[in-house]
Amino acid sequence: MNTKLLMTSSAIVLGITGLLLSFLPQEILEYAGASSVVLFPIFLQLLGAAYLGFAMLNWMAKGNLIGGIYSRPVAIGNLAHFVIGGLALLKSASTVPDGTAMWIAGAVYTIFAALFAVVTFTHPIKEVQTSKA
Repeated sequence: MNTKLLMTSSAIVLGITGLLLSFLPQEILEYAGASSVVLFPIFLQLLGAAYLGFAMLNWMAKGNLIGGIYSRPVAIGNLAHFVIGGLALLKSASTVPDGTAMWIAGAVYTIFAALFAVVTFTHPIKEVQTSKA
């Protein structure tokens, strides 16, 4: 599996989400129809900071060999995040009226969870370079 593509795409998705949560918490709360509790924007900004940190971790680790025992903490962290997040999003989407955005986010999380499960539980195969002589 091309882990560089997986790490790059997850870093981009997490980075965009983190930026939105960090800089547009009020607008996100309005869109979600959440009540205007004073602490909600702060919680969203802290969540955005965590997403940005995870995005930076994935971006910096994209060139590393990942899978099996290699970069196991990065793979396990991503697997846990995407499995738990995917389950929570899909559960919430089934209870929210007009939860289209949550279904889409849940699908994206489920795809990333499956891909990180493959990376975590399989041995990475190095691509063999052929030399032209």
